[in-house]
Amino acid sequence: MSHPINRTISVAPMLDWTDKHCRYFLRQISQHALLYTEMVTTGAIIFGKGDYLAYNQEEHPVALQLGGSNPVDMARCAAEAQKYGYDEVNINVGCPSDRVQNGRFGACLMAEPETVADCIKSMQAEVDIPVTVKSRIGIDEMDEYEDLSRFIDVVAASGCHTFTVHARKAWLKGLSPKQNRDIPPLMYDRVYQLKQEFPGLHISLNGGVKTLDEVSAHLAHLDGVMIGREVYSNPYILAEVDQRFYQDSSPIKTRFEVVQDMLPYVEQQMDGGARVWHIARHMLGLFQGQPGGRIWRRYLSQNGTKAGAGIELLIDAVDVLLEAQSKAKAFQSEMLD
Repeated sequence: MSHPINRTISVAPMLDWTDKHCRYFLRQISQHALLYTEMVTTGAIIFGKGDYLAYNQEEHPVALQLGGSNPVDMARCAAEAQKYGYDEVNINVGCPSDRVQNGRFGACLMAEPETVADCIKSMQAEVDIPVTVKSRIGIDEMDEYEDLSRFIDVVAASGCHTFTVHARKAWLKGLSPKQNRDIPPLMYDRVYQLKQEFPGLHISLNGGVKTLDEVSAHLAHLDGVMIGREVYSNPYILAEVDQRFYQDSSPIKTRFEVVQDMLPYVEQQMDGGARVWHIARHMLGLFQGQPGGRIWRRYLSQNGTKAGAGIELLIDAVDVLLEAQSKAKAFQSEMLD
């Protein structure tokens, strides 16, 4: 059974970052933001030996981001995702890495809107959950607004009504994936223009969003905002999302309550063979910008990978953090006296 999706706020799919542990952690901070998996390729799902679709039921609403370009394989994997209970399948048309290009998926598919449209049709014939697309605003020399408009037009005609657009172009030749996240300039106006041209489509924006005030400014023009790296480095940015954008009157959890709520999960996962660092690494930024935040980060980093590290890692890290905050307050009091 799929869960209702409100895409006003979502957290971007980030390779090596938004795994199931990260998503469970973020769900402790926001109950409503839509969460995305890391990109999973059709090859991994069809031929891989591991379970690449495993997730925690508490993560809902959660979407699978799929990498591929073969309509038959994409449809097969979408059906598998629906069987697992994912709420959405999203096609990656934005990743610029060489490995992805060699597999003929990711951002290079912006040059092949008909291929993406064929995938949409095949997938929608197999599933009832939404099939959506995440793209860039352009690639290489195909970077005029008209190129983007044509891509959206062709793909939308296949039955896709939901697009998330990273407001940077991708240079497939000459820039690394990391450089492609920073060097091409952000062009939010292109995404705003898309919404004006295609008012019937759900258009979300991704790229460079760092504050909830920026989110509000974008929502004046668009249907949704996807936040990426800022959520990973400063996850508590999600703390006010439910109240501010979803009219949820539930009390906002403190950072310490978030840690407390993670403890049973850490124990459960470790009983299943996970290491505490697999989970704690996603929590490094929880106290970003707070007194003692660096000490929290350093304690987890220095002790999380040690042999035998367990749930006490988080408990002891809180103690070290509180001690640092207490010393900081005492020092400030002395300075004021």
